[in-house]
Amino acid sequence: MNGYAVIILCALLVDCLVGIAADQLNLNHQPPTPPTELSDLIDPEAYAKSRAYLKATTRLDQAAALYNLAILLGFWFAEGFNRLDLWCRGIASGPLTSGLLFIGLLLLGRGLLNLPFSLYQTFVIEERFGFNRTDWKTFLGDRAKMLLLGLLIGGPLLFLILWFLGHAGDRAWLYAWLATALFTLALQFLAPTWILPLFNRFTPLEDEELKSALAAYGRRVNFPLEKVFVIDGSRRSAKGNAFFTGFGRNRRIAFYDTLIEQHEPGELLAVLAHEIGHYKKKHILIMTALALVHQGIIFFLLGWIIRQPGIYTAFFMEHPSPAAGLVFFGLLYTPVEMLLGPLFNALSRRHEYAADNLAAVSLGECETLITALKKLARNNLANPVPHPFYVLLHYSHPPLLERILALRKTSPNERS
Repeated sequence: MNGYAVIILCALLVDCLVGIAADQLNLNHQPPTPPTELSDLIDPEAYAKSRAYLKATTRLDQAAALYNLAILLGFWFAEGFNRLDLWCRGIASGPLTSGLLFIGLLLLGRGLLNLPFSLYQTFVIEERFGFNRTDWKTFLGDRAKMLLLGLLIGGPLLFLILWFLGHAGDRAWLYAWLATALFTLALQFLAPTWILPLFNRFTPLEDEELKSALAAYGRRVNFPLEKVFVIDGSRRSAKGNAFFTGFGRNRRIAFYDTLIEQHEPGELLAVLAHEIGHYKKKHILIMTALALVHQGIIFFLLGWIIRQPGIYTAFFMEHPSPAAGLVFFGLLYTPVEMLLGPLFNALSRRHEYAADNLAAVSLGECETLITALKKLARNNLANPVPHPFYVLLHYSHPPLLERILALRKTSPNERS
C-alpha cells in the first residue's frame, strides 16, 4: 500500500468509527424523562416515543455506515475500480464516454446497494412511528425522477468537468469550478419553479385569514409576500416543515400542509418570521457564497491530485483517467470534510439563532415561536437533548432547548 492508500483507508475508518461513536453517545445521552422546559407539550409518552424513534433510526444509520464501508473496501481491494474501468473502456467510444459510464455505474451501484436501507426507513421505521404516507408508486416514481434529473442535469455538468480535466491543462480546475459555480447558481433560480414541482404540488395559500395575517406582517417588515405556497407534504410523510428558497422573482416561502394542520395561525406567522429573518440577514447569500468558495478549494486540490500517479496506484488502476481521479479524490477528501463539516454546521446554527432573534424582535415576543418549535419537535419526534459532540458533527440547527434559552434571553419582553 502506498501513502495515498494509507491516508484514504485511515480516513474512511476514522470517519466511520467517529460517526458510530457519536451515534452511541447521542443514544446514551437521553434522560429517562422529558426536560421540565418541554413538559407542557412533550409528555412522557411522546418523549418515550421520540427516544424509541431515535434508537431505531440510529441503529439503521450505523448498520448502513458499516455496510457501505465494507462494500467499498471489498470493491477496492478486489480491484473493482480497475476492472470496471477496463470494462467501460472496452465498450465506450472514447475516454470521455468511458469516464461518464464509469462514474455513472458507480453511482447507480451505490444507489441500488443502499436501496434496502431506504425501503426499511420508509416502509418499516417511518410506518411504525406513524409518519409514512408514501405508497410504492410514489416511492419508485421519486427515484425514477431523481435518476432522470441526474442524467439530464448532472450528466452534462459531469461531461464538462471531465472534458476540462482532460484537455484544459493547469487551468482545468478553474474552468471546472466556474462551470460548477454557474450550475449551482442556476439551480437556485430553476429549482423553485422547475425542479421542486416535479416532486410536490405547490398551491397558493388559500386560507384568507392566515394569508391576510402573513401579508400584514410582510408589509410591516418590508418583505412583500407575493408567493406563499402550500406543499402537499402529506403525500409522503406526516412530518411538518417550512422553507424559503430562490432569489429575486423566483423566491418563495412554502409551508407543508401537515405544518398548517398542526399549528395555530399565530405559530405559522412566527415560523414565517423566522424564514424571513434568514432573508433579512442574507443567510442564503452567505451560505451560497461559502459553498462556491468551498467548491473552488475542492477543484483546486482536485486539479493537483489527479496528476499524481500514486493515487491511481493506490486503487490498482492500469490507466489513469480524470473520471477515476475524480472518484478517488472524493475518498481522499474525507478528512478535510470531517474538519469543514462542523464549521459549516456551526455557522448554520448561528444563522438559526439570528433568524430566531429577528423573528422575536419583529413580533414583539418570543413565546409563540417557542410554542411552534416545541410542537414541531413533538410532532416530528425530534431529539430535544442531543449530545454536544453529535450536535458538533451533524446539527445545522441548534438543539431545541438551546434555541428556547437563546430566544428568552434576547427577546424584547425578556429584556424589558
